[in-house]
Amino acid sequence: MPSVRPGAPGSFPASPAVVAAAVADVAAAGGYFGLDLGPVPREPGWRPLTDLLADPATVEARIADTAGRLGTAETRVAASILFQGLAARFWSPPLGAAVAHDLLVDLAPRHVHWRAVAEGPLPLRAAHLEGWEVRDPARIAGPLYRSVVTGLLEPLAETVRRVVPIAPGLLWGNAASALAGTLLELGRRRPGLAAKAVALGRELLDTGLLRGTGELAEPAPGHPAFARRSCCLFYRLPGGGMCGDCVLVDPGIRRERWARAARESGR
Repeated sequence: MPSVRPGAPGSFPASPAVVAAAVADVAAAGGYFGLDLGPVPREPGWRPLTDLLADPATVEARIADTAGRLGTAETRVAASILFQGLAARFWSPPLGAAVAHDLLVDLAPRHVHWRAVAEGPLPLRAAHLEGWEVRDPARIAGPLYRSVVTGLLEPLAETVRRVVPIAPGLLWGNAASALAGTLLELGRRRPGLAAKAVALGRELLDTGLLRGTGELAEPAPGHPAFARRSCCLFYRLPGGGMCGDCVLVDPGIRRERWARAARESGR
């Protein structure tokens, strides 16, 4: 699977030390932002990312595992939840590096490995990670989109749809929700980056397959929120309900939730 090189006009290669420092800083934001660097351990379980993106048998096994953990017999629901979780995982390190360091990092599948775990963020390890320092941050959205959406999420979506019949609009709504959730979480953890994160999010949401999937609004000053135009099917899980950004949430109820969140934050 060829890598989609993300270097932007006006960017220049970053040294390995700069890339490693940025990745470590972003990982401190927690959970999905983590990315290990260096040779793949010899312990069993590590597999090339190309398997997870393009091998139907691997994806089918991951969907079945997700269905078992969620207690559902609906493979379409499990596939949706799996895709959204992986989208969040693939977005987080590159978005963090872009927002916090004006750095493009390329999770080239041929250089990245993953390992299955029972719960929590999927462990990712890059044996080699290229990065580009961007002189003009206003030009970062296009190459970032190509790196994550074109290079990772499009092949994953294609493979998921080979295994389970599922609407492409649902998957791209999931990708948009994962993007927005990642940027909003980054803004919560690092308030000084919130405005920059929201601006980048809006630009990405107006790009390619993400266009029309949802809106990153600001119902109260300093309190961005996302509303999507599709549903991830979470409500169909045992004990599941509607996500806060779901299209099925009544607009009036959503506005009340946003207002309450703004009041409770004390900002």
